[in-house]
Amino acid sequence: MKKIISLIVVMLMVIGTFAACGQNEAASDADSSADGDKKISIVTTIFPIYDWTKNILGDKAKDAELTMLLDSGTDLHSYQPTANDVMKITNCDMFIYVGGESDDWVDEALKDVSNKDMVVINLMEALGDNKKEEEVVEGMEEDEHEHEGEAEGGPEYDEHIWLSLKNAVILCDEIEKGLEKIDPDNADTYKANLEAYTKKLNDLESEYAGAAKNAKTKTLLFGDRFPFRYLADDYGLNYYAAFSGCSAESEASFETISFLAKKIAALGLECVLTIDDSDKKIAKTIIDNTKTKAQKILNLDSMQSVTEKDVNEGADFIKTMKDNLSVLKEALN
Repeated sequence: MKKIISLIVVMLMVIGTFAACGQNEAASDADSSADGDKKISIVTTIFPIYDWTKNILGDKAKDAELTMLLDSGTDLHSYQPTANDVMKITNCDMFIYVGGESDDWVDEALKDVSNKDMVVINLMEALGDNKKEEEVVEGMEEDEHEHEGEAEGGPEYDEHIWLSLKNAVILCDEIEKGLEKIDPDNADTYKANLEAYTKKLNDLESEYAGAAKNAKTKTLLFGDRFPFRYLADDYGLNYYAAFSGCSAESEASFETISFLAKKIAALGLECVLTIDDSDKKIAKTIIDNTKTKAQKILNLDSMQSVTEKDVNEGADFIKTMKDNLSVLKEALN
């Protein structure tokens, strides 16, 4: 499957090169004549990376072309680049991506870059030993994706690194270093912006730590996928879920439903959690299989379905994490 995806990416690159060559030259000339100096070009894959970069750019964002590739609500795990996406990557000054298994297409996309001075940031590499292996906890459905990863050998890492504020601090620092490389004249501005943004991240992280410390229960139960492994581990929280964070499954077995319903009773939980864009069917079925059938369904936003429209309407990483904190407090008390 991965070989097929790689072949598709290569074909897209070839097609895109011929189709967009003249257009790119015209656009480049337009930028130079309109602005005097060519704007720095930064391409990011998902929303959190885009928003971190925008905040570190600060007022200099007007002097940059900042692109978010996954801007239609497409999930990271199912995204494949278009020819136009590949062209944006191969011509940019800096490309920032998560670097997990879902980004296997990136290696092919970077083989024929036109900008040999491009700064490429693989955030999972930047995270180093702080990245975590995907895990299957008791009661969770296993799927073919997980077994395929085991068969290929080597650990499969959880890609949802942005859902930890501690990780965000590390990764924003890496992004700022990249900006200094492509635009050294504004290094002091980027450093100052990073310092201000890091303070906001650390302040919010302290609120999360306080909420977890004062929580009546330390367990979360998801009638859904569970992309919050990093967040849970940050604050010593336990969890049960229907599927792992990267699972492609959408139907839970009777055994899984029954197990989760019994856990609700055993732990006295009052909430079942879901993630963004969930149809809540599994959560409702779990609740229907409890004695009281009175549990509330709450939603934690994993920021995997943010669209261009959401960005234009003011979508914001820190605001979303604050909203998640409010949900978390309700779920743990």
